[in-house]
Amino acid sequence: MPKETGSSSGGVLGLSEITENHSIWKMLIAECLGTLILVFICCGSCIGINQSPDYVPYVQIALTFGFTVASIAQAIGHISGCHINPAVTVSFLCTGNIKLVKAVLYIVVQCVGAIGGAALLRLVTPNEKVGSLGLTIVSPQLTAGQGLLVEAILTFLLVFVVHGVCDSNRKDIAGSIPVAIGLAVSAAHLCGIQYTGSSINPARTFGPAVIMNSWEYHWVYWVGPLLGGVVAGILYRTLFRVRKGESDGYDF
Repeated sequence: MPKETGSSSGGVLGLSEITENHSIWKMLIAECLGTLILVFICCGSCIGINQSPDYVPYVQIALTFGFTVASIAQAIGHISGCHINPAVTVSFLCTGNIKLVKAVLYIVVQCVGAIGGAALLRLVTPNEKVGSLGLTIVSPQLTAGQGLLVEAILTFLLVFVVHGVCDSNRKDIAGSIPVAIGLAVSAAHLCGIQYTGSSINPARTFGPAVIMNSWEYHWVYWVGPLLGGVVAGILYRTLFRVRKGESDGYDF
């Protein structure tokens, strides 16, 4: 997973991260593949092939998202940092942990992977069971503004946890970082599915939206998560990041 460090060298754009890093293609492939797997498996859990159309398996969906994110993070975290989410990438861009060019490339391949995952899911799903293909939808009982606020808060939780567990100056984290992030994802889904579908990831919503050509309130799933991620990153870095010389353990 990405580490909380100072700004890397290479200028504002960070071209050296691309031109001098021979592993950049491996990173981009990892981000693309990771997002593809995320969308295929997790959106697949939203489709009830053997269930009535009105049944929404909240716990099943929440656990699938959490387990999948944790598993992918364990597999590719050492390669690309396992962002697999534009909100995470933009947050780390704002805190100086990733430069602009690399961030843009990450977001592009994440979206490509999401489209690929949604396309594969559509390919293996019976026509009569496709439904919305796991596309997140703002509840009819909510306004677009309320949906945006929900997505921002849920994504804040996820990205705040990511920054916390990836703080390179912390020495008190004894457990699994991927599991901690996966638990945050599951918690967000257990709360947010009934409100907005709990996207907390613009690419996750973008993939099914492209395949189903459904764009209602789609902007909510970009503005909300990106806003929540940016606020979480800036808040953690300015107030909670462990500095050298500070206590890095729990004081009970």
